[in-house]
Amino acid sequence: MPYLGTSWQPAGEPSRHPHEYIRNGTAKLLTLFHPASGQVRAKGVLSCPNSILHPWLKQELSTILVALPAPPQGVEPASIQSMWMEWFEDLTAPPVLPANLALLRMLLVLDNLAGHKTLAFVQWCFTQGIALLYTPLGESWLNMAESIQGIIEQRALNGQHPATPEEIIDDLEAAVQGWNKDPTPFVWGGKRAARRDRARQRRQALAGSGACIRRLRRHIPITEKLKRNGGEQVK
Repeated sequence: MPYLGTSWQPAGEPSRHPHEYIRNGTAKLLTLFHPASGQVRAKGVLSCPNSILHPWLKQELSTILVALPAPPQGVEPASIQSMWMEWFEDLTAPPVLPANLALLRMLLVLDNLAGHKTLAFVQWCFTQGIALLYTPLGESWLNMAESIQGIIEQRALNGQHPATPEEIIDDLEAAVQGWNKDPTPFVWGGKRAARRDRARQRRQALAGSGACIRRLRRHIPITEKLKRNGGEQVK
C-alpha cells in the first residue's frame, strides 16, 4: 500500500543516489533546540566523543543561562528541592540530587546515551540549575531535536553533492543560519490536533446541530458483559 514519503518511486525501482554522489566520510551535527521559539544552536563535527560534546554543551548552555532573567534570591532550600523533585517523582530511578541545589532554571531533554549520563556532566548541570530529562529507551523520536535535524538535513543536502565531510558541515551550518532567520516554533498538537478535535465533535454532534456531547464511557457490570458474550459468571 502506498504511503506518504519524500518521493514516489515505481515498484522495483527504488530511489538511488545520483552518479555525482561520492561517499567520502560522514559528519555529525551537535544540536540544541528551543521548541517554544524554534531557535537552533548547532555545530558540525567529524566525530562526537564526550571530549567534544560536553565542552560544546557547557558553552552553549552557559550562554543561554546568561540571557535568562536573573533568578530570585532568598528561596528556601526546601522549596528548591521540592521544585526539582516535581520533575522526577514518577521515575522508577530518580537521580540523586545534591543537598545544595541551585534554583531550577532550565529543563534539558536528552536521549538515553551513555555520554549524556556522565557523572561530571550531570553534576555540572545540577550546579547550574539545569534538570536533565531523558527520553525513554527506543523512543528518541520524542526528542524534538531529532525532528529539526531532519529538516535541516533536507534543506542543506537535497540537490547538493558534497565531496568531503567539511563541505557537509558547511552546508548544514549554513542551513541552520537560514532557519534561525525565520524559525518555526514547535508546539504539541497544533493544527492537526485542532482538526482531530473538530472531527470528533462532528461525530458526536446532536442531529447535525452545533451542539455536541462529551465523551462518556458507560461502565457495564461484569455480569452483563458475561451474559452478552454467552459466558458463565466467575468470581
